[in-house]
Amino acid sequence: MDPFMDDSFEADPTPFVERLPTQSPFPPIADYGFLSDCHTAALVAPDGTVEWLCPPRFDAPSVFAAILDRSAGGFRLGPSSMGVPAGRRYEPGTNILETTWMTPTGWLVVRDALVIGHWRERTQGAATAHTRPPTDFEAHHVLVRTITCIHGQAQIELLCEPMWDYGALPATWERAEGDPMAVDCTDGGERRMRLISDLRLGIEGGCARARHRLETGETRFCALSWSRLLDGPRSVLEAEIALQTTSEFWRGWLADGKFPDHRWRGHLQRSALVLKGLTYAPTGAMVAAATTSLPETPGGERNWDYRYTWMRDATFTLSALNSLGLNWEADDFIQFVADAERNADGSLQIMYGIGGERDLHEQTLEHLSGYEGARPVRIGNGAHDQRQNDVYGAVLDSLYLHTKEYGHNSQRLWPVIEDQVRRAIETWRLPDQGIWEARGEPKHYTSSKLMCWVALDRGARLASRRGKDALADEWREIANEIHAEICEKGVDGRGVFTQHYDTDALDASNLLMPLVRFLPHDDPRVRNTVLAIADELTENGLVLRYKVEETDDGLSGEEGTFLICSFWLVSALLEIGERTRGRQLCERLLSLSSPLDLYAEELEAATGRHLGNFPQAFTHLALINAVMHVIRDEEHAPVSETAHPHDH
Repeated sequence: MDPFMDDSFEADPTPFVERLPTQSPFPPIADYGFLSDCHTAALVAPDGTVEWLCPPRFDAPSVFAAILDRSAGGFRLGPSSMGVPAGRRYEPGTNILETTWMTPTGWLVVRDALVIGHWRERTQGAATAHTRPPTDFEAHHVLVRTITCIHGQAQIELLCEPMWDYGALPATWERAEGDPMAVDCTDGGERRMRLISDLRLGIEGGCARARHRLETGETRFCALSWSRLLDGPRSVLEAEIALQTTSEFWRGWLADGKFPDHRWRGHLQRSALVLKGLTYAPTGAMVAAATTSLPETPGGERNWDYRYTWMRDATFTLSALNSLGLNWEADDFIQFVADAERNADGSLQIMYGIGGERDLHEQTLEHLSGYEGARPVRIGNGAHDQRQNDVYGAVLDSLYLHTKEYGHNSQRLWPVIEDQVRRAIETWRLPDQGIWEARGEPKHYTSSKLMCWVALDRGARLASRRGKDALADEWREIANEIHAEICEKGVDGRGVFTQHYDTDALDASNLLMPLVRFLPHDDPRVRNTVLAIADELTENGLVLRYKVEETDDGLSGEEGTFLICSFWLVSALLEIGERTRGRQLCERLLSLSSPLDLYAEELEAATGRHLGNFPQAFTHLALINAVMHVIRDEEHAPVSETAHPHDH
């Protein structure tokens, strides 16, 4: 019997987030789809539920957070009988998600997008003031969803249950005055969203619901708006136009890139779309990931908020974007670095908010159960004021790459360059928390010393370009001093670079040695280090950051293998002439992507399960750099000439 045709049928009062299959209440991290309008992001579960959304920008409090607690709000559109979709994909060249459902009575297709349309000044609020030049397209601050029956007929349902402030505050719904197609969601104060649909909407407590039998060829739509005017599509035609303009934006943007005609072209394009989707358009900042507190250890405490911009990502960002011809985005990111407010001593923080905020106070959300029980759930990031001496080299290397690409640095960048070099000079002898932001005691981390050398080396090169030869000589002399100390104190008895000066433990960050040209690729110490990491710091062939039992990181529990480190290993193997091994590892890593070709931060080596925040910019940046490295190698050019964009 069809319950929707039965007058005696009573709606199940249980919130939809509690009616998911009990044997697996949380979808695997890799099964989420990623949407973006370059202001914020949404994650969509396989059952069609938007389980993460933070309007109006990436780091705002969520209104849907079922990904962190099954009772923290979600927004579902799909067949009323939940199951496994027949297929999910991105419409080619876009961040528009398409989900196909096969029901017992018909076939359905759902299309989801955060709308990017032509610039409309009237929709922009104070929170979206641009410091970068706006393009002809801009976020319309609306999530649009359409559902079409392409064969037979099917019962569909819409369930929208927002929870303000990371699930702490239930929503209040009310009819939009004078508008039969819309209902408004408020927090009891000034915050408001509007749900617009040609489905007949009902209000059940904190949930807006609709049910309908969709016939062959019929399309319905819904739109959730948080724009200043709470406007959105008013018809299926307008919804489809919104999707079309969004498609035009993504495809037009991708067409401006330079992607090699190679079998891995699709991986490069998807990674580029992810990186663009993780970029906050008003400032050019790139968030490390769209989420907070997805665990690095299942059920563990290694749960962090990644919705901020790390300065150490700068060099990898510039390398990846420039290698694909995405120079506008690369320049926007450099200008964000130049805009960033520096500390009293002239140094840059290791991370900033996407609007340039410096105070990223960390706190825990005790009311959330966490993804699969992984607690605490954190917002903010307490590492923002750590001393991590590698940041100076990352920034200087990115500025050097920018200069090589554009032929000059603007005058506004020179004070940034000079201040970071001088801070590297003042701090390179001091212990720090290292590239992995360890919360244990400071150490003399080898990779931190390495990046201080990069700061002085690149600073000297930049000074020479500006005709400051005396300054360049001074900085080059200090670079040589750092180089000598690393080679003396950072190498163990077998000629392998160690994690820090007081240990023989390995650390994957030393894979950067050949990539930043610290030593020639054929130096025995470089080869020994790369092979030691490949053979001894891996699980099932995938690279760990370090061995937890050998490292004082201030945390308990294990962690997965780090994807960025595995992609670094691809490049490092090619550098030392292990070409077949490097290509095979790259092939394997590409096969381990999510069903939608996305990557989290880590992989569980035994199962291939994705762990950590998702999707992860650092991983996709490393993928681009590694794949481009392999492609150059396959063109049979000498490794020393073309292997890596850091080649000087």
